[in-house]
Amino acid sequence: MRRRTLAASAAAVGGVLLLAATANSAVTEHNPWPYDAPSGKTAVLAAVGDISCEPDGDAPAVNQKYLCNDTKRSAQAATADQIEALQPDLVALLGDQQYQVGRYDDFMGSFDRTYGAFKYLQRPVPGNHEFYDYKDGEKGVDGAGYYAYYNGLSLDGQGNPLVDAQGQPIPRTHGQAGTTGEGWYSYDLGAWHIISLNAECKDQAGGCSPDGDWVKQETEWLRQDLADDHAPCTLAYWHQPAFTAMDNLSDEGRLSRSTWWPMLYRSGVDVVLNAHEHLYARFAPQDPDGRPDPKKGISQFVVGTGGEALDTLAPAEKAPNRVTGNDTSYGVIRFSLQPTGYTWSYRAANGTDYTDEGSARCHGPVND
Repeated sequence: MRRRTLAASAAAVGGVLLLAATANSAVTEHNPWPYDAPSGKTAVLAAVGDISCEPDGDAPAVNQKYLCNDTKRSAQAATADQIEALQPDLVALLGDQQYQVGRYDDFMGSFDRTYGAFKYLQRPVPGNHEFYDYKDGEKGVDGAGYYAYYNGLSLDGQGNPLVDAQGQPIPRTHGQAGTTGEGWYSYDLGAWHIISLNAECKDQAGGCSPDGDWVKQETEWLRQDLADDHAPCTLAYWHQPAFTAMDNLSDEGRLSRSTWWPMLYRSGVDVVLNAHEHLYARFAPQDPDGRPDPKKGISQFVVGTGGEALDTLAPAEKAPNRVTGNDTSYGVIRFSLQPTGYTWSYRAANGTDYTDEGSARCHGPVND
């Protein structure tokens, strides 16, 4: 019942929340989260990726084994419940929010039914499943469903959604997921600066080459954003990890390792979050070459445990610097972002009682 209450209240945010917050005391009396402003200088960020199963077979050749079942729906609901219980200030979604190809109708038919309750708290990045050109019997939509869900729909003069040649809604240009077609952006939360990157380079101009036009545009934006960053603590996230917990490094992961990690490392970034691998893993602070660096190194967390499926951790020798991991449960990570450091707490949502908790200090601002 609570999720329905939150979803109904969330719908009010876009239209009458500014009035309702004072005129309707029931909003704050009975449902203080998520309308309360963050208190003090400590903020709570929840994070997870790889979340929602495909709700139907809307293509004749779709592979039925990838459709939703009770197990997948239950797992997705469990991690949504976790996030509601954490009452975070914002939620970093780490890609592959909606399987198999991220159609808008699938977002509405699966992801939105649970995670839609706190949609306006979400700061997403896309994953490969939102950008496949073809997957498991369905033609992809090149991110259109993802951008339409988060950035809104373009409408004609009569208020009807405009659609492309495939019948997919045409997204608005700007919104919650950044600029449509780019998908990178940054924001501040408490004392922290947070960077959200789009690693889905394969079908872009120039592909995943660091010299490709699309990657160069994003990398230049990142360079400028880091140059303007004076925060004492910085966190970045995108979908595919640069350091794999499965011994299965992707092309996008190679790009981020060769191009983005050196920039983040030089700029004193503290934490990187990824998903893509359907498991949880934490790596000790390391440099761009994967060498332990407890003084300046970046701590990487892989949190691909939103509910769609689970993968298998590689043996420890195949994942140097991996401190801990779990591949038998879904779950969400909570970060308490403090002015000069952070604590983390990952807890399994179902299946085991696995937890991973700890704290660390930030490197401090590089540009001051």
